[in-house]
Parts: sequence; structure tokens; C-alpha cells
Amino acid sequence: MNVKKNLVAATMLAGTMTALSFMSAGTAQAQGALVMYCGVQEEWCRAMTTAFERETGIKVSMTRKSAGEVYAQVKAEAANPRADIWWGGTGDPHMQAAEEGITEEYKSPKMGELQDWAVRQWEQSKGRTVGIYSGALGFGYNTDLVKSNNIPEPKCWADLLKPELKDEVQVADPNSSGTAYTLLATIVQIMGEDKGFEYLKALHKNVNQYTKSGAAPAKAMALGETTAGIAFMHDIVTMVVDKAPVKVVAPCEGTGYEIGSMSLIKGAKNMDNAKKFYDWALTADAQKLGADAKSYQVPSNKSTPIPPQSPKLSDIKLINFDFAKYGSSAERKRLLSKWDNEVKNLPK
Repeated sequence: MNVKKNLVAATMLAGTMTALSFMSAGTAQAQGALVMYCGVQEEWCRAMTTAFERETGIKVSMTRKSAGEVYAQVKAEAANPRADIWWGGTGDPHMQAAEEGITEEYKSPKMGELQDWAVRQWEQSKGRTVGIYSGALGFGYNTDLVKSNNIPEPKCWADLLKPELKDEVQVADPNSSGTAYTLLATIVQIMGEDKGFEYLKALHKNVNQYTKSGAAPAKAMALGETTAGIAFMHDIVTMVVDKAPVKVVAPCEGTGYEIGSMSLIKGAKNMDNAKKFYDWALTADAQKLGADAKSYQVPSNKSTPIPPQSPKLSDIKLINFDFAKYGSSAERKRLLSKWDNEVKNLPK
């Protein structure tokens, strides 16, 4: 009888210990996890993930998508968030998410180390997103194709409308790509809305593909799959560094620029770890990883060296980009809807 009691007790104890070990493992896993949606190039996303895991021991699950795609996913998951932090991608969808209350207000102790434009992004979003890098919009062309096809070297936005570039211009879709939305907002600000949309309709005739990713036209141009590509200039520089026959152009009429941003997801399951990543990502050491991954944006931490390959913003005719207006939910929805109706669906 005593033996039977002892066996029952031992079995109960073993079960209790097993349950406790499962609970302990589950707790440890929750404490050591972070889910990140990343909006920059895959190589930079991976570099940030690896470095943060190495420094903190926190396991990162990273998904890379274009900025517009991340915004759509964060919004769709708002009732039951799957991600903890959204790092990278153009600031406009981050601003829209902030306005819609699907990201979390936070002030990092690293704010004093940041450039004024990065802090302004945080202020305009009421503390819900912060600038992590900046970069100017432009276009490039494949020098071999321009030469072999006797195409005049394009120097201005207007040159991309020339008949010699029929089906030879590539740009992303502004619904999925923050790069292409920056183009849409830039053209409207430079030319006015009516003339701006006339320009985009004329450009449509020369576009061979609207890609999902904003950097894809730079890669296609480098491979000789398209003569000209509209992208952020730093993405085109990456192709030049890799010895592709590509030239980068800062359009003569002027151009817009991005403030790549970072946001905490409201209701994040690993909020403490998300804040650790947020603070770490604003440090000079973390921001140096961009150049190592051949991403040549201008970093937001004042102490981070600007990569020598980066386009010099002071040499580019930048417009006074209205981030508050063109990052607002109503304006983004209106412009994207208008582009879909008046440009994308036009026959060639």
C-alpha cells in the first residue's frame, strides 16, 4: 500500500515538475523573443537581426516587406498584433499608422543623439514614430543601353517622358512601395496636382513594369532589364558600388526625399524587448550596420559616420517636402486612389 502511495506521489511530482518546466520554458521564450517587420533591403534587415541577437540574446523573428505592405499588414492585425516593432521603410506609412493609433507612443533616451529631421518626425507623429535614416529620390540609367540605343542621357524628370524611352522606364507601385509613393507626392508638390497627374499619365506610357519593391527598378537597371529606373538614389548607388553600368541622376527640377522610420506596434506582445531594440537601433554602432550591408542612406544618429558613397544631400535640389500632409491617412488614401483610377489602369 505504501509502495502504491509512493508511486502515485512520485508520478504526481514528476507531472508537476514537467508542467513547471514547460511553464518556465514558455516564459523564457516569451521574455527572449521579438517579432520585427523590416522595411529596408534584406541584407540590412538580416544584419540588424543578427547583431541585436548577438548583443542581447533576444531571438528575433524578422519578416522583410516593402513599407506599404508592412503598413497594410500592421493595420490588418491591429486587433491581434503579431509583430512588436516595425523598423525601416519610408516615413509616410509610419505617419499614417501613427495617426490611426495602431502604433505606440514612446520617447527613447537616445533622442538627444539624433539629427533634427529625425526628431521632427517623432514630434509630428506625437511620439509614435522616429527617423532612423534619410535619402533622396532620383533615377538612374544603364549607360550601356543608353549608348547602344542612341538615347540622350536623361537629366530631368521631364526627360523620362521622351519617346526614346517607350517601355524602358521602371518604377514601383505606390500602393506597396514607399519609394513610389514618395515619387507620387514629390511630383504633385513640384508641379501641382493637375500638372503632376498629367506627368504621371505621360510617364505611364513609358513604364514597362510597376514593381512591388521600390528598390527593384535599380536592380533591373543594373541587369540591363530596363534602361531607366526610378528609386531612391542610395539604392542606385548600391548598384554602382557593385560595378554595374549605371549612372545616378538627381533630377534638375528638384526632388523629394524620405525619412525612413521606426515604430512600436500598439499591443505588442513583447513590448519590453521592442523598446530595447528601438533604443539600440538609434545608437551610432547599430546605424553603422547600414553601410556594412551596402545601404547608403544618411543615418539619423549624429555620431554615425555618413558612408562616403552616400549621395550628398547638400548637393541635391531638395524640395520642402511636407511630411505631415503627405503622411496623413486621408491624403495618402486620396492620392493612391486617384493614381489607381487615373494612371495605373490607363492603356499604354
